[in-house]
Amino acid sequence: FACIGAVFGTGSDLGDSWLNGGNRLFGTIIGGFIGMLLFRLYVVFYPTGDPSLLLMPFLFVGVVVLIVACQFFRWPGGIQPGGVILCIILFNTPVETYIAYSLNRMLDTGIGVVVALLVNHFLPRERLLKILCTLKLRKKEE
Repeated sequence: FACIGAVFGTGSDLGDSWLNGGNRLFGTIIGGFIGMLLFRLYVVFYPTGDPSLLLMPFLFVGVVVLIVACQFFRWPGGIQPGGVILCIILFNTPVETYIAYSLNRMLDTGIGVVVALLVNHFLPRERLLKILCTLKLRKKEE
């Protein structure tokens, strides 16, 4: 998942990477915490975590809270990645691992975003284009 965070965190420049990576990280964190809370409430009714139609209202409430939270923090780009992790936690995570899974997703996404930011910081587009042009010139000379 760190790789996914790095790919989605990469932008055309450092500012774009901050925006893309920030959206991904913020959404994953908010969606992860909402998912953990709602799944914990769901386990009260279904201790084994078996699928049930009760997950639908939980998902509805989770998405509404996610949208409101992202709007409140002025980070609407976090809604999509937050919704993804919310669905994964509610529908695909076993009772025994939902907290560890959520926290690992947040950590992995954070690592991936940091990698993307570092790549864009140390290899900005201008520097990369210079390197590629130099390599092309050397190839033509050979």
